[in-house]
Amino acid sequence: MNDKTNAGLFERAQRVIPGGVNSPVRAFRAVGGTPRFIARAKGAYLWDSEGQRYIDYIGSWGPMILGHGHPGVLEAVRQAAEDGLSFGAPTEREIELAEAIVALVPGLEQVRLVSSGTEAAMSAIRLARGATSRSRLIKFEGCYHGHADALLVKAGSGLATFGNPTSAGVPPEVVQHTIVLPYNDVAALDAAFAEHGHDLACVMVEPIAGNMNFVRASVPFMTRLRELCTAHGALLVFDEVMSGFRVALGGAQSVYARLIPGFAPDMSVFGKVIGGGMPLAAFGGSSAVMSQLAPLGPVYQAGTLSGNPVATACGLATLREITRPGFFEALAQRTRALVAGLVSAAREADIALCGDSEGGMFGFFFHDELPQNYPTVMTTDKERFNHFFHGMLDRGVYLAPALYEAGFVSAAHSAQDIDLTLEAARQSFKALRA
Repeated sequence: MNDKTNAGLFERAQRVIPGGVNSPVRAFRAVGGTPRFIARAKGAYLWDSEGQRYIDYIGSWGPMILGHGHPGVLEAVRQAAEDGLSFGAPTEREIELAEAIVALVPGLEQVRLVSSGTEAAMSAIRLARGATSRSRLIKFEGCYHGHADALLVKAGSGLATFGNPTSAGVPPEVVQHTIVLPYNDVAALDAAFAEHGHDLACVMVEPIAGNMNFVRASVPFMTRLRELCTAHGALLVFDEVMSGFRVALGGAQSVYARLIPGFAPDMSVFGKVIGGGMPLAAFGGSSAVMSQLAPLGPVYQAGTLSGNPVATACGLATLREITRPGFFEALAQRTRALVAGLVSAAREADIALCGDSEGGMFGFFFHDELPQNYPTVMTTDKERFNHFFHGMLDRGVYLAPALYEAGFVSAAHSAQDIDLTLEAARQSFKALRA
């Protein structure tokens, strides 16, 4: 069989891969239709197996902040690959990447490199429990921290897409120590700490939740969260897998540090941008907390491919580019122009739409005002989004195939790309009104 159409490849994939995909949201089940099988990418564009070009606002779900195939990144990867794909032993480049991450994030003293965001979040929680000798943790409804068992409770992302509050295969006893609270609810925070504060190891939060589209933690909510963690001896863990080095050079925590005097989390989890498109993530914190990790301390964590030499080369080359003067200012301006244009185009068609962005990360909702939590996100017009998604796809614009996912602009997106996107949006909004 040599059917290279998207439909043909999807049919073939379903015979040997569950659902035909290796990550659920890719299957297009939330929006309907046939997933696009990508053949190649360059700059701000993707080409599918049928040769159709799309302006890409997924960016591999966040990592491709420079766009696809950046020459400096490709050269760094080529050189690293020639030296060796994997050693299972330390390399100087691991040190260089760790030094770069620590230098860019105020308050971070040490990091441990791993291979995925799920692995980083899972390890951070184990470390928090080991460092505090406590068992309970708090997470927030709609925040997704990877697919570790203890965290698959009222998560966002693909779970929000499919309407599942949790996952089969997770025994109740595994999540009995996980407390789930509504996002941006200060009263719920106060109540939870009053009852469980003495037994809380950590609170894990997406400071800008990208797995229920794009929802910011409010300043009063974040301020109170920091106060309560400090008062009760719980560690505040920022999941910046999505927002780290994407919304600002110092991550979302640098955004909140400008708004809340003296603010900093106790631990941070990073991924995506620090790998530049290769499988790489990290978790880190103070030297005192990180010293609890093996081989120094009693908390075990290991990985055969951790600090992979090709992945670290890719990540280092990416970080070097985004630290250039003016990089984030230009990226943020381009992203704001996109969001403002989408809202304006919807208004012209008399369609309710709101949007928000920070750095190169954005979201929009078919709603009158920006949602502050998961239940409000769930009231947005899903059917209208699905029609809009396909309207944009048909016009050569690739948005995330789910209402509950943030979008990403890269440095490779030009003003012309934004203009073409907004023209496609005007036509798609008009079609929604027809």
